[in-house]
Amino acid sequence: MNSLKEILTSFLLEDLGFEDATSEAIIPEGVMVEARIVCKEDGVIAGVSEASEIFKMIGVKVTAKARDGENVKKGDVVMELRGEARAILGAERTVLNLMMIMSGVATETAKLVEKARKINEKVRVAGTRKTTPGFRYFEKKAIKLGGGDTHRLRLDDMILIKDNHIKVVGSVAEAVKKAKEKASFSKKIEVEVSSPNEALEAVLSGAEIIMLDNMSVDNVEKTIRTLEEHGLREKVIIEVSGGINSQNIEAYAALGVDVISTGHITHSSKALDLSLDIVKIISLKADD
Repeated sequence: MNSLKEILTSFLLEDLGFEDATSEAIIPEGVMVEARIVCKEDGVIAGVSEASEIFKMIGVKVTAKARDGENVKKGDVVMELRGEARAILGAERTVLNLMMIMSGVATETAKLVEKARKINEKVRVAGTRKTTPGFRYFEKKAIKLGGGDTHRLRLDDMILIKDNHIKVVGSVAEAVKKAKEKASFSKKIEVEVSSPNEALEAVLSGAEIIMLDNMSVDNVEKTIRTLEEHGLREKVIIEVSGGINSQNIEAYAALGVDVISTGHITHSSKALDLSLDIVKIISLKADD
């Protein structure tokens, strides 16, 4: 697996190509400038450390004015830069894209966490694997910065038996049995269920976590009541998932579930608007 520095370098080269043709054509080599990255709306900032690393790789001096995970307001300066104009402009879009996407995810996560915990202070709001290929690390980090839980990062993190697994194996009970026999003792076992009966079967088979997938609020409530009637509610972590967003998260939180996971925060978050502005021409010659 590539190092973080290698990944960030690949992001930069993807946009830069052989050169920044515009800056190379019209800006003389060695022109030194000061610039800053500014918030154009309120939110939770993320990607500061990654942006700093990119600029440092190309010889730009960075002064971070905000830390990852901090609340920022419209007009706040989050980063000050000093370096060659060509270098700063060559990295501008890569850095802004990275920060805007990560900050959008962190901001949306923070909003959902706040809504859910006003109703249920113990509930965790988690992401899913519905992430952008090649960008999962950054989106998952942004979830954490926004106060959410990353959930599993990769398929090897835990056992999560989903509907298609059950179709192949034949039943919830058989799937859990095979998982317990063959998986490492260190791997927790979660089962995706779609009805109260499946939930009961999963818990009785030894699942430690059940995911109530695409269930209505009424069906989630019915499932929890079924587990309570059998004295099993406290023996399992209950996660709800599927179609959960800012409009309905409070209704699910009110049911007393343990985890609310949603792909919304990675596939549908709005990027936080940021800009990079050159504020001063220092000299027409690079610093000694």
